[in-house]
Amino acid sequence: MPIANPRSYLFVPASRPERIAKAIGSGADAVIVDFEDAVAPADKGQARDGLGAPWAALGQQAAAAGVAMLVRINGADTAYYEDDLAWCRAQGVSEIVLPKADSAGVDALAAALPGVRCFPLVENAAGFAGLRELARAGGVVRLLFGSIDLMFDLDVQDDGEALHYFRSRLVLHSRAAGLPAPVDGVCTAIGNDAALAAETRRARAFGFGAKLLIHPGQVCGVHDGLAPSADERHWAGRVMAAAAAADGAAVAVDGKMVDRPVLERARRILSGG
Repeated sequence: MPIANPRSYLFVPASRPERIAKAIGSGADAVIVDFEDAVAPADKGQARDGLGAPWAALGQQAAAAGVAMLVRINGADTAYYEDDLAWCRAQGVSEIVLPKADSAGVDALAAALPGVRCFPLVENAAGFAGLRELARAGGVVRLLFGSIDLMFDLDVQDDGEALHYFRSRLVLHSRAAGLPAPVDGVCTAIGNDAALAAETRRARAFGFGAKLLIHPGQVCGVHDGLAPSADERHWAGRVMAAAAAADGAAVAVDGKMVDRPVLERARRILSGG
């Protein structure tokens, strides 16, 4: 059974069923079968046709491995959207990544595919302008950060400080809407472990709980980067031990008072982060 809140969402082209099978076995918590950016316009129809036959077997493989299977469809403003919806309906796809998402788009998706679990990819100014409503739209499961497309939409050249405001908004509105911690955007530096580690640390520092991936080689780095460090686990263990020994009395660890938020943070770290 897939884990409740995946840490890693690995994109794989819908036009390459053999890569989907490999992605399921990569160690990623979730696989996003991509009909949008990963498939050229001329190949989209062929990708749908070619994936129909093996889809059930791939779903069984994913279920046996405990990997969530999502589909990223093309946007509602494209000529491919309705055909993608029809394909998802025929295949019984229940978890869909919606690009260029806004609340109206999520509502339209829910009307077209009742019961669908939607993962909005927030990647333009319009999506962020209505983020509060989007996070609360029916069927929304988790917010995804489309950082690369947002940079293009806003004509931003740096994915660091220039996007901090948007990262914070995703975390804030996810929490306020009762959603899991959001999913950070992709690291485009394939094979650069240092860059991936830095981006993952930044994501965790901002409050993200997962990351989008574009290569299987990024899975382990993301899982390691999102996990509590040895120092954090040691600190959490000392906090819990001190609180237990105090038996309800006030206590301090490292010169700092252990109040309820500190205790809850320690519990969260020891439970896996």
